[in-house]
Amino acid sequence: MSRPEESTEPDEPYEAPAEVGVGPWPGEWPDDPRYDPELLEHGDRRNVVDRYRYWTVEAIRADLDTRRHPLHVAIENWQHDLNIGSVVRTANAFNVAAVHVVGKRRWNRRGAMVTDRYLHVQHHPDVDDLVAWARAEGLPLLGVDNTDGSVPLETAELPRACVLVLGQEGPGLTEAAREACGTTLAIAQFGSTRSINAGAAAAVAMHAWVRQHAGRD
Repeated sequence: MSRPEESTEPDEPYEAPAEVGVGPWPGEWPDDPRYDPELLEHGDRRNVVDRYRYWTVEAIRADLDTRRHPLHVAIENWQHDLNIGSVVRTANAFNVAAVHVVGKRRWNRRGAMVTDRYLHVQHHPDVDDLVAWARAEGLPLLGVDNTDGSVPLETAELPRACVLVLGQEGPGLTEAAREACGTTLAIAQFGSTRSINAGAAAAVAMHAWVRQHAGRD
């Protein structure tokens, strides 16, 4: 068998990605306590929307607190799941009320891309503690897992105020978590894999809630 000919086409020239954010504040600084003097002086290269340019982390978080959705997201963390950072980042994008980490307190924050600073992250040592908290808040727990008896997420009517509970990458929800959830939602899949990763599942489930409830106040 002859070897395929190597391409003689020249490589595409490398183009550096455009710099994110804005440079130092031009002109006189605004007299507003929400603005960060360091950012005004040196520029704001953070991954934030334009309305929050130059704002302090505390000011951004306080503003988000005034309009958070009544949706909570919980994820089990028994093996230091690397997807938790991705879940937190997506939860920030949808401005959920809080993310609840169930199990081990420590989790890999790299995937969150510092978005956890703008979000409420609460720890629960076990499922029973999450259940007690949710019961006190009057919030139903809805599991997200492709297991027998699950309800299709695509056709489910989601409560406006609720907690979406995701399991560990691989095994999914623990038996304790499945028993604690009144309903378990399944994401439709059409390929060969048994499940999508927890970060992707969380994004799909949160967006399903957003489609039903966001912007209806």
